Amino acid sequence: MDYYLLAGDGILVEEFVYGEDHVTVGLGGAMWAGGDGRWRAAGSFGRFFRTEEALLATVTPVGRERAARVYRELGGGDLPGEDTLRAGFGARERFTTSAPLRLGGDETPDGFAEKRLYRVLFARELPGNRLAELSASWPGEGDGGLPGGRGRAGNDLYSWNLRRIGHGIGWGLDVTVLLGGDRPDVIGPVLRKLTADVRRRGLIPVTTERFT
Repeated sequence: MDYYLLAGDGILVEEFVYGEDHVTVGLGGAMWAGGDGRWRAAGSFGRFFRTEEALLATVTPVGRERAARVYRELGGGDLPGEDTLRAGFGARERFTTSAPLRLGGDETPDGFAEKRLYRVLFARELPGNRLAELSASWPGEGDGGLPGGRGRAGNDLYSWNLRRIGHGIGWGLDVTVLLGGDRPDVIGPVLRKLTADVRRRGLIPVTTERFT
């Protein structure tokens, strides 16, 4: 579950919904403001603020501990547990999904059962010091000197690279997965961990797509 501080006196709590192949299929959220007696469903707000530059600038990614501290300081008391917060999400916002694209160069190398390419899209800018922080936390370097790395989980290999998308539109985390067996369920934890690494540096995840 992801927590955000809203400029002024608000807290936003969100959780993405993922499909069987680990792409984003929905988003649920709840929002609370100081002086308000209850949490309100905010799935539609979560999608909207990611497309509005002025609103995006007012949203700060934080961990649960900081959100709980701010909630208490604003007179909310103890931050509700995550099951309670989910109950206030209401209807989840649905994302349109499609079959993976088939890009050139997607052949599976010998010795592996399957090759997949995922992209996690992020909104807003990443300060230079946070970029350096991210580079230091990952075991390697991606394309063009941007943060990236490689890893292994059992017989599966992973490589990832953070890159700029479009002309200042945002950032993309490209994750290549080489499956050594028939257990694609291990992909989800890797994608979530890498997404959390980037989010902690200030970028806001938008969606996860699969290319191959």
